[in-house]
Amino acid sequence: MVLGHRHRTSSIGSGKNSEYDSADEDETVVSSEQGNVLQHIVSQLRPGADLSRITLPTFILEPRSMLERITNFMAHPEIMLPLPTIDDPVERFVAVTKFYLSGWHIKPPGVKKPLNPILGETFTGYWDYPDGTRGYYISEQTSHHPPKSSYFFMAPEHRIRIDGTLKPRSKFLGNSVGSFMEGIAVMRFLDRNERYFITQPNMYARGILFGKMKYELGDHASVKCPESGLEVDIEFKVKGWVGGTYNSIGGFIKDTRSGKSLFELSGFWHGEMSIKDLSTGKKTVLFDASHAKPSYPKSRPLEEQAPRESQKLWATTVQALKKADQNTATSEKSRIEDEQRKEAAERGDEQWKPRLFKKAPPGDEEKLDWVLDATVDDTAPVDKQIEQILSIAPVLPGQNPGQRFMDEKALPSQQGKPSSAQQPPPQQNSGGGDLIDFGQNDSAPPAATAQSSSKQPAQQMQSPMVPTKSSHGDPLRRMDSLGNEETFMDAES
Repeated sequence: MVLGHRHRTSSIGSGKNSEYDSADEDETVVSSEQGNVLQHIVSQLRPGADLSRITLPTFILEPRSMLERITNFMAHPEIMLPLPTIDDPVERFVAVTKFYLSGWHIKPPGVKKPLNPILGETFTGYWDYPDGTRGYYISEQTSHHPPKSSYFFMAPEHRIRIDGTLKPRSKFLGNSVGSFMEGIAVMRFLDRNERYFITQPNMYARGILFGKMKYELGDHASVKCPESGLEVDIEFKVKGWVGGTYNSIGGFIKDTRSGKSLFELSGFWHGEMSIKDLSTGKKTVLFDASHAKPSYPKSRPLEEQAPRESQKLWATTVQALKKADQNTATSEKSRIEDEQRKEAAERGDEQWKPRLFKKAPPGDEEKLDWVLDATVDDTAPVDKQIEQILSIAPVLPGQNPGQRFMDEKALPSQQGKPSSAQQPPPQQNSGGGDLIDFGQNDSAPPAATAQSSSKQPAQQMQSPMVPTKSSHGDPLRRMDSLGNEETFMDAES
């Protein structure tokens, strides 16, 4: 989700830490060495390539997991919390639309993607609100291939609950990569028995082969309330080859029962957005992202977190990313991915089940795929609801983690055991270090050695991969992928 009006460019290798500030840029200038790494990756793509199996260079990674980045959606409580108190259904829906549009400006500088959560990874967090109440967030990676990130949010005192599953699916598009954001979120106002079905725009990383790397949101997204019959269709407009501008939006709020358009939306999702009342012609500012200050969730200290909680799991990778230490970041990221691959091989045909979520029941919310595997009784007193939430997973500092978190198995390296990714990289590429994994390593632990390609020098295919120059003689094929379930997420938001 983007960052402010200015479009200054910065080097992706500048060593600048990611800060989620709406005044930062959304372009990246890639150094020649980094560009060679990207071109080497893309040169291996072929029709049907699964982009979720690509080992991406760490210099385009955001230093947090996708499970944590989803919290951008709840980062403007000053807009969200009053929503259920608005009595007029049309005014309430307009306010929900404002809330929906308020989070897209949030992202780190440049073009970056969050860390792909491993299967069973969890992230929990909470917000302390100015009125003394709290919001609680619980999430888990419920599927890895295809990737699915499921989450739950609740502010009990404010009678708001959100359930969602994000299902990114990506395609290689020549000089761009598109991440198609499938899945839905359902926001509930419990006192009004009202639901809002929410979808997301798609995301694009432009200029991955030549030119400046650029982040764009594109295509249509919607918010629909079946109880009121109101809905909004928002087009996130991409810049055309000849005309147009970056980051603009347009759309209409409609009453589906009468078929009448009530309001028109316009503006820029990284800046000022306006709403026009079609009955009066009056146009006002709906939200100005250029002056917005997000509220990020708090988390428990690392020493209290279980091995597979996002911040504990990726701690060494994130630390290296913030220091622009790409070699260490690559090594640590590869270690986790190799250990996860080994675990998958050991499971064999055994079906993996999430700990915190269960299959969504049939009905109009079935597209959630996964919902919280616990009951939070919204008719109970607030203290009881909070007790039920905290019994699902540890959220607050000092909280007893509960038996199912105490029993969580650490990765081998977290137990002090050596892992293949901790050993010195061999002269030749290991099976687990393929730049593009077509599934050849899923059935067994990473091989110790592998034959190097006659077309590629061994130093280009190190395991873990480091940003080294590739041969300019390598063929470069720019073609669309026909793959289905994949996930390259540009920076996002």
